[in-house]
Amino acid sequence: MIRRALVLLPPALLMLTAADEPMLVPDVSQREVEIQYSFTGADLLLFGAIVYPDGRQPKKPADIMVVLKGPDQSITMREKQKVAGIWVNADSTTFRSVPGYYAVAASKPLKDIVDERTAAIYEFGLGSLQLSPSGTIDPTAQDRFAAGLVDRQRRQSLYSEDDRGVTITDDVLYRARIWLPSSVPIGTYTAETFAIRKGRVVASALAHVEVRKLGIERAIATFARHYAFFYGLLVVALSAAMGWIAGRLFALS
Repeated sequence: MIRRALVLLPPALLMLTAADEPMLVPDVSQREVEIQYSFTGADLLLFGAIVYPDGRQPKKPADIMVVLKGPDQSITMREKQKVAGIWVNADSTTFRSVPGYYAVAASKPLKDIVDERTAAIYEFGLGSLQLSPSGTIDPTAQDRFAAGLVDRQRRQSLYSEDDRGVTITDDVLYRARIWLPSSVPIGTYTAETFAIRKGRVVASALAHVEVRKLGIERAIATFARHYAFFYGLLVVALSAAMGWIAGRLFALS
């Protein structure tokens, strides 16, 4: 019904409606982040401009929200319980397509920009991430495991949420700094910027950032990924050799 009504609207009115909305011109300070042995993290700058029709700024300018999301991965969460004084693994669940990294920054607190429905649709904020388990699980248990997963990622600086992380200058230029810790997973990251007015997303723009390893780190990661069995054997052999050498040195001293 809505689509049919839009078709019946005069073309000039449709163009006017589209022209009333702002456009985003985004960019990032680094298109590639290279991880080497000395990598301790990177400060990524997301910036750009809000372009209003005919250069006229509305009485209520748009708010800005940026979301930097890393490559999806499968993560298994295990819950520990104390049995006879010993902590053992109890229940567990596997979440598929979990962002390896997630950071959101906004010009105002999220609750003041969008409602819960819009936040859920666009996955704005840590509380709105769609973390789907791979199997059937009780909703209460799913919420508990999802909260534990988000908390763990947050403590490792892989998830973050900053309600005042975006600075807007003259209602036109915006910028946000997002920290990438040394433990960030490699892969392609999406940096998406949203312009929001009256609780509605009126414009969005997408950029990509590639995080990759170089040198010996890249060679080790490639070997571990393609030859996981032999990589495991090599790690065990090296651990045994280092233990034997340490024991011999201790005996000689």
